[in-house]
Amino acid sequence: MTSKQTSKQRLVVIGNGMAGARAVEDILTRGGSEQFEITVFGEEPHGSYNRILLSSVLSGAQDMQDIYLNPIEWYQENNITLRAGVRVTAIDRATKQVSTANGDVVPYDKLLIATGSRPFVPPMEGLDMADGKRKPGVFVFRTLDDCTRIASYATKCKRAVVIGGGLLGLEAARGLLNYGAQVHVVHLATHLMEQQLDADAGAILKGTMEKMGVQLHLQKITTAILGEDMVTGLSFKDGSTLDCDMVVISCGIKPNNELAAECGLKVERAIVVDDQMRSVDDPDVYVVGECAQHRGRVYGLVTPLWDQAQVLANHLTGFDPEAAYTGSKLATKLKVMGVELASMGITGPANEGDEVVQIAEPQRGTYKKMVIRDNKLVGAILLGDLSKAAPLMQAFDKNTLLPEDRLSLLLDFDTSTKTKQMTMLEMPDEARVCNCNNVTKGEIRRCVLGGQHSLKGVMAATRAGTGCGSCKMLVQDIVEWASEGHLDADAAEDAGASNTALTTGAGRIPLGMAPIATQDMRGLTPTELRKIADLAERCNAPTVRITDGYNVDLLGAKKDGLLAIWDQLS
Repeated sequence: MTSKQTSKQRLVVIGNGMAGARAVEDILTRGGSEQFEITVFGEEPHGSYNRILLSSVLSGAQDMQDIYLNPIEWYQENNITLRAGVRVTAIDRATKQVSTANGDVVPYDKLLIATGSRPFVPPMEGLDMADGKRKPGVFVFRTLDDCTRIASYATKCKRAVVIGGGLLGLEAARGLLNYGAQVHVVHLATHLMEQQLDADAGAILKGTMEKMGVQLHLQKITTAILGEDMVTGLSFKDGSTLDCDMVVISCGIKPNNELAAECGLKVERAIVVDDQMRSVDDPDVYVVGECAQHRGRVYGLVTPLWDQAQVLANHLTGFDPEAAYTGSKLATKLKVMGVELASMGITGPANEGDEVVQIAEPQRGTYKKMVIRDNKLVGAILLGDLSKAAPLMQAFDKNTLLPEDRLSLLLDFDTSTKTKQMTMLEMPDEARVCNCNNVTKGEIRRCVLGGQHSLKGVMAATRAGTGCGSCKMLVQDIVEWASEGHLDADAAEDAGASNTALTTGAGRIPLGMAPIATQDMRGLTPTELRKIADLAERCNAPTVRITDGYNVDLLGAKKDGLLAIWDQLS
C-alpha cells in the first residue's frame, strides 16, 4: 500500500529522540527520501537534541539551541512531517494505523518505534501529593524541559540532593553546583558508577568530586521524601535522615514499551527484535534504541544505538538487504563531572587466569586498568587520562592480540621522541574517535581531504567532538595532521587558542565555574601560569582543571565573586 498522491511508501516514526532521529538521518543518506513519505512523532515540543549534553544546559555552560542535532527547520528542509509535542496513543497493526492523543489517525506502510526510555523512579513514600501531583521540589533529569524546571527551582534552594550515583546522576550534580546550593549525592552501591568503574576508580572519582564540593553518601537506600507541602528532607532505610529542599532522582531508565505490548508485539525487558531490527512478530515494524531488546540485551549507550540505526536503514531502504545487527561490545568515552573517562568491557577479572594490569595515581586523579584474557583485552578503565584510549578501544573492538609489554599499552615511554605525525600514522582509519557519534579517524581524514580544513567545519560535517566533548582535541589533532598543519583560521578560535595573551571565554561564566580560554597550555609562559594560580587563590577556587580543549576551569569559585573574576581576566 502506498500514498495515493505518490508511489512512495509511508514511513511513520514514533519517537524523535537520539536513536529515532539518527535512524531517519541514516535512511535519508541511503536515498530514503525517494522511497518514503516520512512522518515523525515526538512527545517533546522540539526538534531532536543531544541528550548527552543536558548537564551542560543545566549548568549554564551551553544554551538549549547549542545542543540541537536537528532543529525543526531541518525536518522542513528534508520534506519530513514533524509532529512535535504529539503523543501516539495506539498502534493498530491490522489496519496499519497509529492514533494520537489529539484524535488523529495516521496510516503507515512501515513503522519505526523509537520510543526510548523514561527515568526509573524507585518506590518511596512522599513522592506525590494527595492530589496525585508530584511533590514540589522533586524532579527527574531526562529532558530539556526537566533542565528548565530544575534550574528554575535550584535558584531558591540551599541544599539539593541527587539520588543516584551513575552517569546521569553525577552530571545532574555537576549542573546543580553552579546554582550556589550545597549538593549531595546519595547512592545505594558501594562506589560510584559501578557499571563503568571498579571500586578503586570509584574511590578516586569520589575524591575528585569531594574536592569540587559535592558531598557523597554511599550504600544508602532512600525510603521516603519528607515534607508535607514541599521537600524538606530524605529518610533512609538505616534510619538516618538528610535535610534538603530539592531532590533530583536519577536511578536509571525503563524502556517505553507499552505501545508495543498493547498492539500485540512481543515484549520482555523491551521490544524483542531480530537481526534486522524488526519486531519478531511483524516484518513491517522496526524498532531501534533503548526500547529494543536484541538477543536478550537492551543497550543504553549511544554507540550501539548508532549501529542499530545503520543496520535498520540499510535493510529498510534496500541499500544493503543482507545487513544484520549482531550486537555491540560495550565501550564508551565520556566526561563525568568534567573528568575524562573511558570504559570498555568488564571492570574486573571474571575467569580464573584473567590478567590484571593496574596503575593508580589518586593524588593526580588518574587511574588505568586492563583486564586481559587469552592475550586479548576484555576490559579496561581509564580515568583522568585518556591518552591511551584510542589504541585500547581499537584493541578491544577488534579483539587483537596484545604485546607482551603490557605497560606500553598504558604508558608512553618515548614521548620525547614520538611525534604527533607518528601517532596519527599508527592510528588505523577504522579507529573510532568519537564514540558519541560513531565517527572514525578515516571519516575525519576523508572530510579534510574533501576540502574541509577547519575544526569547526569538520565537526559540523561529521559531528565528531559534538557529543560529550572528550574527543575534541583528538579531532583537532587529526584535522591538523590530515591538512598537513594548514588549518583555516576559525579552527584556532574554536579550540580556544591564541598565540599570546589570556582571553575571556564565550562571554559568560556559568555560576560556580569560571572558564578561561587560553593558548595551548604547552605554550604558556611562567608569568601566564602564575596569573592563573594567583587568580585561583584570590577567588578561593579549591580545584583548577585544565580541560581537553585547553581551557582552565576554576571549580568552586563562589557565585558572588564571578564578576570580579571576569574583570581580572579582561
